[in-house]
Amino acid sequence: MNSYSPKHIAALIERVGRLLSTEAHAEGLLPVQWETLRYLHKANRFSRTAAAVTAYLGLTKGTVSQTLNALESRGLVAKRIDPKDRRSKRLSLSAKGKRLLRKDPLGVTVTAVNALEHSAQQALDESLGALLASRLTGQGRQPFGQCRDCQYFADQHDDGGPHYCQLLQEKLASKDAEAICYEQLPK
Repeated sequence: MNSYSPKHIAALIERVGRLLSTEAHAEGLLPVQWETLRYLHKANRFSRTAAAVTAYLGLTKGTVSQTLNALESRGLVAKRIDPKDRRSKRLSLSAKGKRLLRKDPLGVTVTAVNALEHSAQQALDESLGALLASRLTGQGRQPFGQCRDCQYFADQHDDGGPHYCQLLQEKLASKDAEAICYEQLPK
């Protein structure tokens, strides 16, 4: 008997999420702290702010502030005043934070996904991506996609090199094109 009901699938997602949450207490961190480190690692330079972390995680400003303060006190995250907007602080991973990410407990799940057949990985990626997009849209939240998939992204733009963000009017490096962005508007 097939159990492909939406309720069964949602229950499976919940169980996998619980496993991930349990594993995410590694190295004395909370799950939200690991997710914050991961976000800062994959976000572009324009999206490494407390406001962007708050939007990405869908948490309160207070929770994100406490999370960032805890990560900063452990030497995993650095805060610096944005030279273009002195009211804002830019976040970055410290060398210690980058080293800790090499021990990311999410790696256990990455290994499990990698063991699936390629077609199953592709189907899972597309399905979970669509599910996430639906949930984010339903809550009126931002998608945080990659720069290269944004309406504002210009490939090989004359004013930039090698790429350009037409919204922020900033040059983008190739690594920026692969990063996720707070301002991303899907094509």
